[in-house]
Amino acid sequence: MMQQYLRLKAEAGSHLLFYRMGDFYEMFYEDAERGARLLNLTLTKRGTSNGAPIPMAGVPFHAMEGYLARLVALGESIAICEQIGDPATSKGPVERKIVRIVTPGTLTDEALLPAKADRMIAAIFTSRANRTERSGLAWMNLASGEFRVTECAPDMLDTELHRIEPAEMLCAESRRPGDGNGMAVTALPDWHFESDGARDVLHRHFAVDTLAGFGLADLPVATCAAGALLRYVSRTQAQSLSHIQTIRVDQAGEYVVLDPVTRKNLELTETISGESAPTLFSTLDHCQTPMGSRLLRRWIHHPLRDNTPAQQRQQVIATFLSAPPGDDALNALAPLDTLRHMLERYPDLERIATRIALRSVRPRELASLREALALLPDVAQHLLQAFVHEPALDAFIQNLSLDPEIAHLLQKAIDPEPALLIREGGVIATGFDSELDELRRLASDSGEFLLELEARERERTGIPTLRVEYNRVHGFYIEVSRGQADKVPAEYRRRQTLKNAERYITPELKTWEDKVLSAKDRSLSREKWLFENLLEQLADYASALSQCATTLAEVDALAALAEHAQANDWTAPELLEGNEILIEAGRHPVVEHSIERFTPNDCELGPQRRMLLITGPNMGGKSTYMRQVALIALLARIGSFVPARLARIGRLDRIFTRIGAADDLAGGRSTFMMEMTEAASILSASTPQSLVLMDEIGRGTSTYDGLALAWSIAHRLLSHNQALTLFATHYFEITRLPAEAPGAANVHLAAAESSSGIVFLHEVQPGPASRSYGIQVAQRAGIPAAVIRHASRELSRLEAQGAPTPQLDLFSAAADADDATSNTSEGDSALKAALNDIDPDQLTPREALDLLYRLRNEHL
Repeated sequence: MMQQYLRLKAEAGSHLLFYRMGDFYEMFYEDAERGARLLNLTLTKRGTSNGAPIPMAGVPFHAMEGYLARLVALGESIAICEQIGDPATSKGPVERKIVRIVTPGTLTDEALLPAKADRMIAAIFTSRANRTERSGLAWMNLASGEFRVTECAPDMLDTELHRIEPAEMLCAESRRPGDGNGMAVTALPDWHFESDGARDVLHRHFAVDTLAGFGLADLPVATCAAGALLRYVSRTQAQSLSHIQTIRVDQAGEYVVLDPVTRKNLELTETISGESAPTLFSTLDHCQTPMGSRLLRRWIHHPLRDNTPAQQRQQVIATFLSAPPGDDALNALAPLDTLRHMLERYPDLERIATRIALRSVRPRELASLREALALLPDVAQHLLQAFVHEPALDAFIQNLSLDPEIAHLLQKAIDPEPALLIREGGVIATGFDSELDELRRLASDSGEFLLELEARERERTGIPTLRVEYNRVHGFYIEVSRGQADKVPAEYRRRQTLKNAERYITPELKTWEDKVLSAKDRSLSREKWLFENLLEQLADYASALSQCATTLAEVDALAALAEHAQANDWTAPELLEGNEILIEAGRHPVVEHSIERFTPNDCELGPQRRMLLITGPNMGGKSTYMRQVALIALLARIGSFVPARLARIGRLDRIFTRIGAADDLAGGRSTFMMEMTEAASILSASTPQSLVLMDEIGRGTSTYDGLALAWSIAHRLLSHNQALTLFATHYFEITRLPAEAPGAANVHLAAAESSSGIVFLHEVQPGPASRSYGIQVAQRAGIPAAVIRHASRELSRLEAQGAPTPQLDLFSAAADADDATSNTSEGDSALKAALNDIDPDQLTPREALDLLYRLRNEHL
């Protein structure tokens, strides 16, 4: 047995080997020590090797999935070794083989997969193609059959990986990265990525002579990654992947690019602190099915550059919202609500279809599939009758029209309440197979025959105390007391002698015994064979089922967006071809649910107004305002309605954010270094089609250094990159930028002081803020009163003393002193003249405030 184990362990390589022995999966040697440590198992010993005890640890076979889940979460891979031979006929150890390898990226079991997120496996390869170094990226969602590739510049590889979020990454041994960034990294031999071999793997799988039909003709590096990935996944599943029927190329300009920092700062599917809520996804996820939730999650991470597909989604949402309720009492529910109630009863068809293709589907999943297929015609009919004609709905209805033979087959074959596992029996319905029905009858209904035999033999022999009995040791027998033994017929054969009785067997009873005792085993064997045949038949429909599941997921995701839009007063944005963002009364889609009253605000960015310089107090709402603009733009690009009274969103190529403070101490980068690194990335990559969020750039160094950098970065974004930019700052000197660059404008988050302290109004108003209110915010944070008083006195002293040199001299060329004096004198005279024309007693408070802003903008 140990020789067999060691052969299989050599095949498993570095993977943990779960070696099936009876009711346990056992591990030996180093695997046992490692498994015991990771799973907190008791480490025992069995036998010896070279005089030393062999370490052993095991897990019960019926609880394997829980242990697998824990190991996969730790980034481990496990080779599952099963008994494939018959113990009754085997000489020596029962034949075993590795039936599959479970890795973090190749999960298909329901118990191991997160319901609302995909588990991707990716392969990366970097090489020179056409004299330029390119990175090829291929990724697969084994649970759904999705297989995609793309090529990019090497410096964009990290961004692409964060977009895809693979659980496992494959790479060549010679190019293994130092850090997987939370992904399990598997190094493969370099020859797996060799171009000829990779193409051969793809040719054989898709049964084609050329990959040009998939768009791979001009993607040689991506082809290498795709071939290595397909080879690896095929090996882990130990079978052909029939549900992987195509490979799709992700074009470079298909999606709005979101780098890892932006995804984190906008809290799309994970908060900055790493929680799953509250995020944009958790707020929007009203999906009724797991596959709908996963699709919505993918949409959020893949906003579209092209208007057409986004407008198609938006139109379906509008169609769902515009349908009137029915006239009669039965149809009084809004059609959208009726649709969502229908979807609520669907299982995860996408993953069930995949498990059918992989022959790993469970009986109860087939029962749920049977119930789901019975509901499909109702959903298609509802889409057809309850909503106005819409081309996208026509496509949905067509994809939901499956061959009725699938439902008919499942209805006949699967028991109404099947067992959890096929090995338990009770899966195949009564009446589906006559031989199985007979075996079941023999295994369960032997009592009637025994009573009949006992009555018949008593009458025939004249022995009134004769009994037909059964025990597990001797099987069936006829028991006669010692005193009646002389009446026993000649054909009785003695089976056992007791003190006061004799036990016999007859040819008739022996024949019955053989049939009954083997009936259960033969019944289970027959049922397993019938189940495997059923899976073979269902595999022909796996592709159609997968297409149906994709359609239901899309309907579910769009219905969820429609429901949220209806419940929260969201509106349809206008998608423009130009480069602009216009938002009226916009709100933050997540924050508006966490506070009692959210203050909506406007935003206008375009060719003539490319930068908003945002000032105002800390906690005044600057970051929230910036994020809400970005999230509204992103929602519009995924085809959703948006939280605003009106929104016009142009085409975007990228969204950048530089928000918050963070450091990378392990990498030797301070907070300021991280800030400058992110700023450098934005300055090198943003274009006039980009949306840039810059929050408090220049902190972490001296005042003049920070101010100089902030001014220069803002000026560069405005004059060179020309990106649509929201630039929040506490350097009030930068508010002079619009005077030099007409494309910039000042806005501020309003605040006011009251007897109880500072009041944040959260209103975006034109012009720069008058002050930062930093000391007031510090007071609200609980800074001791003595420190606040000291800070107030110091602030008054600094303001009275003034800056030693004019702030703007940092950025402007040296000017003639006389000219400067002359300009100042002229400005002072104009200001005095304007003040002389004012009658303060005739001004309302609002007029006085407006006048103050106007004078400040004109004369400072």
